[in-house]
Amino acid sequence: MSLEEALQELREYCRGMPPVAAMQVEVEGMRGDALRLTAPLSANVNDKGNAFGGSLTSLMTVAGWGLVTLKLRLAGLKAEVYVADSQIRYLAPLYDDLVAEAVFAEGQAWDLFVDTLVQRGRARIQVDARVLLPEGGLATTLSGRYVAIAKR
Repeated sequence: MSLEEALQELREYCRGMPPVAAMQVEVEGMRGDALRLTAPLSANVNDKGNAFGGSLTSLMTVAGWGLVTLKLRLAGLKAEVYVADSQIRYLAPLYDDLVAEAVFAEGQAWDLFVDTLVQRGRARIQVDARVLLPEGGLATTLSGRYVAIAKR
């Protein structure tokens, strides 16, 4: 499967999840090792006129899930991916469209993750995600542990 085919499949997954569709999430693509998702502020605004905290968290969670899902599909593996736990930090209000990026956390070994999934039928990997401020800097960060369970 090519990267573009895997990205298109991920876009279709996102459109099929009602909460994600309501946020109007778009899978922008890969930038280096990072999966980038976007969502308009207009669909994710709070009473203060900035990005709703739940939307920030949701977009980063979906970006992490999407990164693991995408990389598994590119590896030719089928698995269900879940977020096991996460830690969120809200750093600054965002008054613009939401842009999230997810990468594997430093020190995480993709090959070990894949080997473990193939051998044991389940594996976990740490992912870091962030929502960017348009002028530079970060609005929000997420450190999450994702679990993949092989489909039988």
